[in-house]
Amino acid sequence: MNDDFEQIRLRLAARIVRWTGNSEEFTTPIAGLSLRQHSLAGAPVNCMLEPAIAMPVQGAKRTRLGSEVYAYDSRRFLITSLDLPVAMQVVEASPDSPYLSAVLRLDPRVISDLVMESGLHAPKREVAGGPGMMLGNTTVGLLTAFDRLLGLLDEPELIPTLAPLAQREIFYRVLRSEAGGHLWQIASIENQSRNIGRAIDWLKSSFREPLRVEDLAARVGMSPSRFHHHFRRLTAMSPLQFQKWLRLTEARRLMLIQGVDASTAAYEVGYESPSQFSREYSRQFGASPRRDVSGLVQ
Repeated sequence: MNDDFEQIRLRLAARIVRWTGNSEEFTTPIAGLSLRQHSLAGAPVNCMLEPAIAMPVQGAKRTRLGSEVYAYDSRRFLITSLDLPVAMQVVEASPDSPYLSAVLRLDPRVISDLVMESGLHAPKREVAGGPGMMLGNTTVGLLTAFDRLLGLLDEPELIPTLAPLAQREIFYRVLRSEAGGHLWQIASIENQSRNIGRAIDWLKSSFREPLRVEDLAARVGMSPSRFHHHFRRLTAMSPLQFQKWLRLTEARRLMLIQGVDASTAAYEVGYESPSQFSREYSRQFGASPRRDVSGLVQ
């Protein structure tokens, strides 16, 4: 079994290297599938993770959500059931042995159909009710399903017909695994994660606006106390902390990419006080806006 696993892993690694080439990311013609390659380990990078399965086949990575750290490699995959603000770090990579992974975006419609068609029983509440992120053990079967999916890149005329079948197999295998509860969060209409997902969508599009948690709770049909409890349980943040993360991350991008000054960035993302922006920025990134951006561009 170990020989089979290693053979499939090496074949997947070769596919990812070939398709990514000299770039760090390749967006494939298969809907929802992207390939990643990093030749060096590095410092943590703040980003928003979308609902997806991240399947490393070489190297190792760490993702921090709140106070929790998720370490994964060729034997463990990461599944994210909501849009989550995280700090990601490649911890094992080199030019001769880069970090390689395939990332497949989750499709709620397909997952819901699988749940209905398969007759699988829902996991225990405590399994499905954890944070919006979880690790799973990579099996030969799951690795083989990813290999079939990536193999279609060599036969693009088959992608429209066969790619959906390969994706369904991947989702079904994860549904049956110890990490399956996170797909049930997506498939279950009654699950509170649906409401939290809607709230996150609103925060992502409206983070510049003033936020009243009571209003956001009412928008998604929950009481303020229940909304706050489930939001923190799934994202490891309060709604206000989530909004702050979005604002500060966007401000950092504006200063780094567009070259705007700290005050302009602060007003652009919704702050009324540049001094408050500077204090919160320093707490988030460990340095003042000017020092942090200067360090990033060096």
